[in-house]
Amino acid sequence: METTIAAGLEGVIAGESEICYIDGYKGVLSYRGYNIHTLADNATFEEVIFLLWNGSLPKQGELDRLKHDLAAERGLPQPVTDFLAGVPQANPMDVLRTAVSMLGLHDPETQDMSTEANRRKAVRLMAKTASIVTSFDRLRKGQYLVGGDPKLGFAANFLYTLTGKRPDDVMERAFDVALTLHADHELNASTFAARVTAATLSDLYSAITSGIGALKGPLHGGANQEVVRILLEMPDEEAAIERVKQTFARKAKIPGFGHRVYRTEDPRATHLRVLSEELGLRTGHEKLYRMSKKMEETVRAEKGLNANVDFYSASTYYSLGIPIDLFTPIFAVSRMSGWTAHVLEQYRNNRLIRPRAEYKGQPDGQPWVPIEKR
Repeated sequence: METTIAAGLEGVIAGESEICYIDGYKGVLSYRGYNIHTLADNATFEEVIFLLWNGSLPKQGELDRLKHDLAAERGLPQPVTDFLAGVPQANPMDVLRTAVSMLGLHDPETQDMSTEANRRKAVRLMAKTASIVTSFDRLRKGQYLVGGDPKLGFAANFLYTLTGKRPDDVMERAFDVALTLHADHELNASTFAARVTAATLSDLYSAITSGIGALKGPLHGGANQEVVRILLEMPDEEAAIERVKQTFARKAKIPGFGHRVYRTEDPRATHLRVLSEELGLRTGHEKLYRMSKKMEETVRAEKGLNANVDFYSASTYYSLGIPIDLFTPIFAVSRMSGWTAHVLEQYRNNRLIRPRAEYKGQPDGQPWVPIEKR
């Protein structure tokens, strides 16, 4: 029987899901049937979390309950806080991966695989992942920890506990939209890794730790960190154009462009472009937006490539005052909503994920050679 090999599983349907739909040729992304543009324009991130977990938008009482539960679960076990205080020079993604795994050691429900317990653990992971990122950053800087304000939403609380300053409405809304845009993206590498682990019926913390490990890789997360470093190296828009041309002349790639799935503009980039401009004007980083725009125009003219979610999220996050090495951990904070939704879905209709490989080694039946004759 003829076997078709899809390198990197590209185009292979690996399972069924009701969570996220993508049409890469039309530039469509939707969560549970709600187009990403509809959600970015109207929803709060908490509504998106509820939608991903439950399949419908929340009623007011349901939304209030979720907000209450997230606020109640922000606190970290003391051993996790002590760990964060003891690793000031570590890679933030390594810290996040380890701290999330540690949460499983201190949750009495870790091994309880009931639907109710897993949903409670999903809430804890959603809330505590944000606390891990903000607490680590403040502790490594020698700053005091900022307790969250239950009156603030998820996005505002993250910025508040990170910077110690309450964001204004514009900053809060911009970050809220950014979290929504990164919440889920079907069977990307980290989500698939989490589902593979969950499919063995391992616990939720183990599955999410697998996802974080996959996100750490530079071919998945981290491109926006490279984008902003490039932007900060350049003095003006002319330099941005020249940088693109020189990079292509070396036959090298520019981070933040092209996508495995999208053959048109990444719909998330559509919103982040606007946020980059608005926040740049508001915070004095407009030059980063202008250089980004010139780079985008040049890349499109030279190679026909479109910006993806990473390109304009770079200048957006920088304008929000977020440290560069926290860009990927923030990706994880947002994607925790999607990861947990997928793991819960995997548990509901589980089948062990076990693909095959095409063997390319020596044929079977090799003769045994005694060690003294090898």
